[in-house]
Amino acid sequence: MISSLHGVVLHTASDHVVVETGGVGFQVFVPADVAHTATAGERLLLHTSLIVREDALSLYGFADRDELEIFGQLLSVTGVGPKSALGVLSHLTVDQIAEAVGAEDDAPFRRVSGIGPKTAKLIVVQLAGKVQPRIAATPVSAAATAVADQVTAALVGLGWTEKVAAEAAAQSAADASDAERASVSALLRRTLAALGPGAGRG
Repeated sequence: MISSLHGVVLHTASDHVVVETGGVGFQVFVPADVAHTATAGERLLLHTSLIVREDALSLYGFADRDELEIFGQLLSVTGVGPKSALGVLSHLTVDQIAEAVGAEDDAPFRRVSGIGPKTAKLIVVQLAGKVQPRIAATPVSAAATAVADQVTAALVGLGWTEKVAAEAAAQSAADASDAERASVSALLRRTLAALGPGAGRG
């Protein structure tokens, strides 16, 4: 089993990267945010899962182990294959998945291409109790979280995926001043500047 891969990026595409390690180039299917941020010539570490089928060996890679674990849990859901599981992780963060499952809300999953209403409901039901948000909100951060959520919604409306939008908004909130964290417009401007024109859309 290939559990991780560390090497130089040779090529990137919308859904995969080619990483050279030990003189061998491995094609690895990755979430959209990894594909968009990976740069040819730079080193990349991926936590991987090898999917063995009768007609193919396919490698799927993720930036951290939490995503890899969620990928495996998604594969355990009836009707969810590797590409659909990767699609979920391209659109939603680990925390967003955990929150949706905890709230019994299948709407975020229905917005993922290839996931129908029945499968979305199965994801919520079959992952119940198995996934937890990594970062719990505290009363002190509730106001800032509400602003970041509004910025995330605005970015989704502009064409970014929920995952990219949420991660960018969270990073901007962490870097911003108290005044910026309290203002939707200020935090949105900071986040858009960090994302750049069209970066990370998918």
